[in-house]
Amino acid sequence: MSGRHARPSPRSRHRSFSVVICVYTEERRDDIRAAVDSVRRQSPPALETLLVVDHNPALLARLAREYAAEAARGEVRVLANAGVRGLSAGRNTGIAVARGECVAFLDDDAVAEPDWLRRFDEAYADDPRVLAVGGRTLPVWASGGRPAWFPEEFDWIVGCAYRGLPAGRARVRNVLGGNASFRRTAFDTAGGFATGIGRDGDRRPLGCEETELCIRLTDAVPDAVLLIDDRAVVHHRVPAARERFGYFRSRAYAEGLSKALVARSVGADKALASERRYTTRVLPVGILRALGDGVRGRPGGFGRAGAIVVGVTTTAAGYLMGRLRARGGGAAFSSGPIEPPGARGTGVQGPGVQGTGVQGPGVQGPGVQGPGAQGPGAREPGAPGPAERGGSTRAPRGAAA
Repeated sequence: MSGRHARPSPRSRHRSFSVVICVYTEERRDDIRAAVDSVRRQSPPALETLLVVDHNPALLARLAREYAAEAARGEVRVLANAGVRGLSAGRNTGIAVARGECVAFLDDDAVAEPDWLRRFDEAYADDPRVLAVGGRTLPVWASGGRPAWFPEEFDWIVGCAYRGLPAGRARVRNVLGGNASFRRTAFDTAGGFATGIGRDGDRRPLGCEETELCIRLTDAVPDAVLLIDDRAVVHHRVPAARERFGYFRSRAYAEGLSKALVARSVGADKALASERRYTTRVLPVGILRALGDGVRGRPGGFGRAGAIVVGVTTTAAGYLMGRLRARGGGAAFSSGPIEPPGARGTGVQGPGVQGTGVQGPGVQGPGVQGPGAQGPGAREPGAPGPAERGGSTRAPRGAAA
C-alpha cells in the first residue's frame, strides 16, 4: 500500500547517520572500497561507517589494517559479525554499536550518490511518525546494459528498484534493505532483523528480512510512517552471473520461500498485501507491454513476457513449498531486541587485531539472536511474532494458507 507524503519545511539541523555496510568476501575488495568512499563523500557527512565482516577473519584483519587511520578518527569502524552467519545478524551487529540518530544500510557492492543521506534526512523532517526511509537502487549491469529479456518489473531479483514502485516520495509497506534507513529508536521498539531469513553469503539467495521487520515495526507502532524517496539513489553492481536466466529463476524461487517465512511471522494477509497489487496490476501490464514490443519487432519483447510468466510462477512455487515446510516445522527463524553498545562483551577485541578497535570473531553478540547463536542472550530457533521488549517469542500467526 502506498500514498503520497507531504514534503517537509526546511530545517536547520541535520540528523546524524551511522551507515552499516555488511561484507563477507575478499573478492569484493574494490566494491567495498567504492561503497565506503561513497559514504565518505556524503553531504552532509555520515557520523560513521560501520563495516561488519561476516565470519571471515582474513577479511576482518585486512579491513582493520586498511582503515586503521579512519578508525582512529572515529570515521570507520570494522566489526566482526557477533551473531550467526548471515546478513541479518550482521546488520544487527551494526545497529547495536551505532551512535547515530538514524541507521542507514548500503550493500557492499553498491555506491551511493552524494546527496543520499541528505534525501533521507529531509524525508524524516520533524515528523516523529516517520520511522524508516528507503531510496531508489539502480542496476549497473556487468555486460554494460540490461539483458534484452530481463523485465524491469523484476529488477528486485538483482536487489534494485523495480517498475511498479511509487514515484517521488511516497508511503510504502516496507523499504528495500540495500538502500534504507531507520530511526535508531525503531529497533528499540520492534527488535532487529530476523535471523534464519535473508542472505547468507553466496548460498541460496533468500531475502525479505526487511519486509518482515517493517511489518513487525508497524504492528508495534500502528501510526508509524515508512517512506520511499526515489531521489535517494544508489547504484548497485550486477555481476555477470546474475544476468543469467538460471539465477533469475533461482532468486524468484528463493523469494517465494522467503515470503512464506514472512507469512509465518506476521500472517499471510500482511505478508502478501503489496504482492497482490503487484501480481494483479503491475505484471499483467508488463506482459502486455512486452508482447507489444515483440509484435513490433523490438528486441527481447517476447522474452520479457516469458520471463514475467516464469518469474511469477516460480515465486509462487517457492511460496507454496515454503508454506509446506513451515507446516512441517522445517522453517525456523528468530528476532529479538537489540542490546545497547557495551552489553554482553561488545567491544572485545579479537585475536590478531589488537589495538585497532575491531571486534574479532567469537565476540558474544550484542543482543543478536538466532538459531545456534552462542553466548548470553542466545535462544532456540523459533518463529517470532512482533518483537517484544523481553525478546520473547510468540507462536506464529497465519499458519494456514
